[in-house]
Amino acid sequence: MPAKRVTAEKDAVKKTAPAKKAAPAKKAAPANKQASAKTQASTRARKQAPAKRQAPAKTPAVAPKKASAAVKGVAPAKTVAAKPPRGESRTALVRRARRINRELAEVYPYAHPELDFENPFQLVVATVLSAQTTDLRVNQTTPALFAKYPTPEDLAAANPEEVEEILRPTGFFRAKTKSVIGLSKALAEDFGGEVPGRLEDLVKLPGVGRKTAFVVLGNAFGRPGITVDTHFQRLVRRWQWTEETDPDKIEAAVGALFPKSDWTDLSHHVIWHGRRICHARKPACGACPIAPLCPAYGEGETDPEKAKKLLKYEKGGFPGQRLNPPRAYLDAGGKAAPPLGSG
Repeated sequence: MPAKRVTAEKDAVKKTAPAKKAAPAKKAAPANKQASAKTQASTRARKQAPAKRQAPAKTPAVAPKKASAAVKGVAPAKTVAAKPPRGESRTALVRRARRINRELAEVYPYAHPELDFENPFQLVVATVLSAQTTDLRVNQTTPALFAKYPTPEDLAAANPEEVEEILRPTGFFRAKTKSVIGLSKALAEDFGGEVPGRLEDLVKLPGVGRKTAFVVLGNAFGRPGITVDTHFQRLVRRWQWTEETDPDKIEAAVGALFPKSDWTDLSHHVIWHGRRICHARKPACGACPIAPLCPAYGEGETDPEKAKKLLKYEKGGFPGQRLNPPRAYLDAGGKAAPPLGSG
């Protein structure tokens, strides 16, 4: 190949090479602009995103200032439980607990034991029978029992099968028959047929624990005691008076918040409130007189009209649990329960 032709081809290659390198550079510029645009769009999206996530945030339900006041702006069926008090001091807890008791005393001025009885013997037997059933069912059953066996000596000598037949409506009638006959024998043999007025003696009787003993001491002998039944346990934990779950520890923790003289009436107030308004499954929060003091407000129905339909016994316009209630209860508008078999 001639030298001039080779030289010409080399010169041609040198001239075309820069042109090939420059071409990608021109294409890169638009790509950078697109990337910059995407980056700016992404930045704007991140700035706007938090505002969109915060919009549907739910606000916790707040207890009304008064129990009768409607809760405005809160969907009744989708309320969120109010947060419990944080950092509540011991002094604040005592004040709140005692104020709740005072409020309940005004709501239930006629609070009393909801078992019919005329003497300590009838009360201790009725209380033993009330396990795993309602006081109403016990009150409908005991008239026949006490009519046939009016004293501890009579019940101690009873035919178990006949007693079982009477107690059948209360459930667990065989175990209950054994307990009431056993405690009657113990009363007849060890206490002269009289119910003892001391805690240490009562708990020795068959079927009698601390709860039953305090019911008898407080209501038959006028000696203060705290009755820790299922209603009492549920409510004092909802109100954050204690986090204990053992009945004896609950008794000690709550007892430390109140004067000893308040214990018996306190038990009635709490138990009555648990049966009528602050139910286990559907608390009637919208009809609760102590809603502003309750850390658990919102667990139940907050709409006042819907909550009113959840009320039980005399608060809901229905009969109570006693066939022979105190006069104060009747004077306050309470209704006596129907006898067994009356429908």
